[in-house]
Amino acid sequence: MLAEIRDRLPYEHTVYFGDTARVPYGVRDLAEVRWFTFEIINYLIGMDVKMVVIACNTATAAALRATQRSFEVPVIGVIEPGARAAVVETRNRRVGVLATPLTATSGAYRRAVHSLDAGVEVHEQACPEFVPLIERGVVDGPELESVARGYLEPLKERRVDVVVLGCTHYPLISAPINRILGPEVRLISSAGQTALEVGRVLSRRNRLRRPHHVGDEGEATYVCSADPEEFAALGSRFLDEEIEAVAPATVI
Repeated sequence: MLAEIRDRLPYEHTVYFGDTARVPYGVRDLAEVRWFTFEIINYLIGMDVKMVVIACNTATAAALRATQRSFEVPVIGVIEPGARAAVVETRNRRVGVLATPLTATSGAYRRAVHSLDAGVEVHEQACPEFVPLIERGVVDGPELESVARGYLEPLKERRVDVVVLGCTHYPLISAPINRILGPEVRLISSAGQTALEVGRVLSRRNRLRRPHHVGDEGEATYVCSADPEEFAALGSRFLDEEIEAVAPATVI
């Protein structure tokens, strides 16, 4: 998600909060994830941010509406942009969603898709093993492929022609997912679609940062709730670039 935002909005300063002390969220209770999300947004508000992106499908499902009602800065999530793209791209009106257990059982993608087109079939598939595999660095190979086939076969049987990668970890395994589903199935990255939405919202509010001179690119700040070194190693893999400094969060 952060990589997509920085790629599309290179002049914006960003603060990324990684809640490494309490992940994974996808197997937790809905109310607990909502509480965590409020804590983190309050922390970010203290850093004077102009917008908050809930860069997690599980936290979006649990807390988006409540946080939008509670904070003055705009808060956007990753579910509605992905759902919107799926409705546009599907030809046979059968959409699959790969997600964490909490996101899948919440029905958040189904509601988001049906708010746009009530006639689209939505098949939400919980994938509890994906995030632990990805965080171990297993992003291809026989172990991942065996797990992925178990999750993808039900979607293939339902003849979906669009599949939403409903977790911001999942783009890292898009290649094997695409290989198993076949070229006729379009993959939708909720991260990429959300980055586009960030640009649109900031532009409408006239809050896009403009460069003052050549090379004036935005700065990235990283904060985490557990071991900064471990976060830097994992984050560098996600961003495909070295993270040099991570600040520990003191209020979480």
